[in-house]
Amino acid sequence: MSGPSRPPSRSPARPPSQRLSQRLGRGLVRGLPLLWLALFFLVPFAVTLKISFSSPATAQPPYLPVLEWDGGLEGWREFFEALDFQNYQMIAADALYRDAALSSLSYAALATAILVLIGTPTAYAMARASARWQPILVALVIVPFWTSFLIRVYAWIAILKPEGLLNAGLLKLGLIAAPLPILDSPLGVLIGLTYAYLPFMVLPLYAVMSRLDPSLTEAAADLGASRARAFFTITLPLSLPGLAAGALLCFIPMVGEFIIPDLLGGSDTLMLGRVLWSEFFSNRDWPLASAVAVLLLILVVGPVVLFREAELRREEATR
Repeated sequence: MSGPSRPPSRSPARPPSQRLSQRLGRGLVRGLPLLWLALFFLVPFAVTLKISFSSPATAQPPYLPVLEWDGGLEGWREFFEALDFQNYQMIAADALYRDAALSSLSYAALATAILVLIGTPTAYAMARASARWQPILVALVIVPFWTSFLIRVYAWIAILKPEGLLNAGLLKLGLIAAPLPILDSPLGVLIGLTYAYLPFMVLPLYAVMSRLDPSLTEAAADLGASRARAFFTITLPLSLPGLAAGALLCFIPMVGEFIIPDLLGGSDTLMLGRVLWSEFFSNRDWPLASAVAVLLLILVVGPVVLFREAELRREEATR
């Protein structure tokens, strides 16, 4: 005969000081990223947006501000009265900026596609390697970050120039009869972009693929699927979040890239990064350059917003 049932035990109530400290801790964890974004994104963007509505001038700094932050309500009223979109209209009317934007997007999209083709099998091989070798392989991917980005790009000049290592090797093997004009060409830019941003594609993919359950591909093999079919029907679909993250990590900075097209692409390479540098430092037209920077931000934020919406829809579909 069983005894009387006992009421479920309740955990003792936490004191108010402990609850307050936990709330403060949660608020600090949530607030620090927002503070970081405000200081290093929103504030610089607000300054750039303000300059984009200004007029160029021979002064220091080289623009006439249309908004003074300490002007109060009167300053804001004068700002909206004098507001015009002359710099943005100039960008829309000049084919140079349109061509630069299309060229930047084309270079970034093509280089991202090449990175997907190279990074996916690389990450898959790293994820399928033994546990002993995986840290070594990850270290080999990260090692290039230990060297200055500028030095690594300069090294490609020695490799790609007509008398460089690549042409010398191809000539010695008899594969070409004359040096290839790779440096100061679109091909040189694509090679530089692919090399510089390959780790940003491999690491997110490896992080996702290394966590996949190997029993899924083993079950597919037991059911008669080849390795290639198991990869394309199981591994690759489950790795799409890492693939999308890697593509965004590569595509966004490549759109505004300046060093690689300047050093490996020559004077004929037209990209937004070079246009920005020219407007800021050669023409000293800060308002126009700021307007180009604002439009560049819009171009790179668009894919992030689309990716976020796709992720939300995917999460809703899996619930």
